[in-house]
Amino acid sequence: MTSPVLSRRSFLAGGAALAGLGLAGCTSSATGLAGSTALNAPGIATTPPAQQLATSVPPDVQAMYGAITDDTYFIRASRMEMVPPIFWRQDVDDPTGEPAGTVIVDTTQRFLYHVGQNGRATRYGVGIGAAGFEWSGRAHIAYKRAWPRWTPPAEMIERHPELEQYRHGMEPGPDNPLGPRALYIHQGNRDTLYRIHGNQDETTIGKAVSSGCVRMLPQDIIHLHDHVRSGAPLLVI
Repeated sequence: MTSPVLSRRSFLAGGAALAGLGLAGCTSSATGLAGSTALNAPGIATTPPAQQLATSVPPDVQAMYGAITDDTYFIRASRMEMVPPIFWRQDVDDPTGEPAGTVIVDTTQRFLYHVGQNGRATRYGVGIGAAGFEWSGRAHIAYKRAWPRWTPPAEMIERHPELEQYRHGMEPGPDNPLGPRALYIHQGNRDTLYRIHGNQDETTIGKAVSSGCVRMLPQDIIHLHDHVRSGAPLLVI
């Protein structure tokens, strides 16, 4: 597949300061965690419109998104027939013009690019922030964690009191909203509270559903986690 052409101007326009800091919680607006209608637990999925489903999944894609049995916790195979093929991980010509090692999130196209060498990039499909939780700008990936704890911000607990039980953090595991890996986004020395993280709900890929975080399929976030360096520059457009 060929990647869409992104103008240099659109990437430079993303250089504005991050907006809405402190609102992120890395959950979504679907039904799920803790019984809230404003949150979504990994693994709870509904069927997307039929026209968005892939008619068949090639063996190489099935293998790329297969079950992972040798991690800390078992990770089931992703149901790629529920994800439009354009959002399957692939190597593409780099459309960004950013230096190698940079991570770019294109919120319009719902793609995340990790820029490689020789004009190439790895492109992933992502879910992004819902209305009211959008943000853009330049920052960096301060550090990364395998099977992280999830701690909802105080603002989120105020909106959803049922999350009080997680004020001091939710233990890692298959039901943790951050999934198997998380990349922590800082601007300068300040934690933005936004994350790039895993999520098992295939129907959220390509959608604007989260509380500001960027979500990826578990196999994709593990792949990105293993290839991106701490301190890597990040641009969200």
